[in-house]
Amino acid sequence: MPKQVDYESRRRRIAEAVCLLVDEHGPEGVTMRDVAARAEVSLGAVQRCFRSKEEMLLFAVDHVGERITERVRARLSSSPAQSAASALGHAVTEIALLRREHRAEARVWLAFVAQAAVSEPLAAKLRTSYEALHDLLCRLVTDALSAEAGERGSAGDDASPLDPQREARALLALADGLTSHVLIGHLTPEEAEDALRVHLVRLWEGLETSGPGKAD
Repeated sequence: MPKQVDYESRRRRIAEAVCLLVDEHGPEGVTMRDVAARAEVSLGAVQRCFRSKEEMLLFAVDHVGERITERVRARLSSSPAQSAASALGHAVTEIALLRREHRAEARVWLAFVAQAAVSEPLAAKLRTSYEALHDLLCRLVTDALSAEAGERGSAGDDASPLDPQREARALLALADGLTSHVLIGHLTPEEAEDALRVHLVRLWEGLETSGPGKAD
């Protein structure tokens, strides 16, 4: 009886091999033959999963983005009793890929971002990943604002000066920038985490001092 092949599992195994090679050589240095060798499958197996190198790279981008998003969600679900503000801080820290065990993943992500400047298909995939992360942060900011308003007894007041969409964009851009600064050694992971913490503290302090009834 022919052996059944789990193509989705094989595609993810190949994506992991792509990421390892991107980390070593950049997207341009990846070949399907090298991916096959690194994934320990035949070249034909890679070609049955992906019709071209570009298709393989696009899947790898999705793979990395999904892995980051799932890790954020797992961290949030592991501490359901945490405050909304703490949940937001944990999420942004995960997205920034500041921990040492995520350093290779950060290099791969930024390599894809750099290549996307000259590849519209790759840029489109990255936009999709960023949109998913933005939506997640926007929801967390909204939850934190609602919690803060509830503590002030003003849950029904819509006069908050903070726009969740805008704050989510700022947080995502900050996280992305800190990833780069840590990778090139301009900041240590601890300094980057401190920058995130300061930004979040100022965000909530701004809400408290210019909340409903205090905004101009």
